[in-house]
Amino acid sequence: MITADTWQKSSYSGGGEGNACVEVALRRTCISIRDSKAPTRAIVTIPTEVFAPFIEALKTAPLKQ
Repeated sequence: MITADTWQKSSYSGGGEGNACVEVALRRTCISIRDSKAPTRAIVTIPTEVFAPFIEALKTAPLKQ
């Protein structure tokens, strides 16, 4: 179970109010990610060994509109 005190807001929170960001929870075997504006909605959980490749893939993926 994920508790409120285990989540950390991204340091890249965007401009303005700083509310356009994600939060992460570091676990022993995985990293969980959620939208800070909707913390009770879907959570993405990724094994720690594939987290860095996952982030790199996001950086290079074309944006869809």
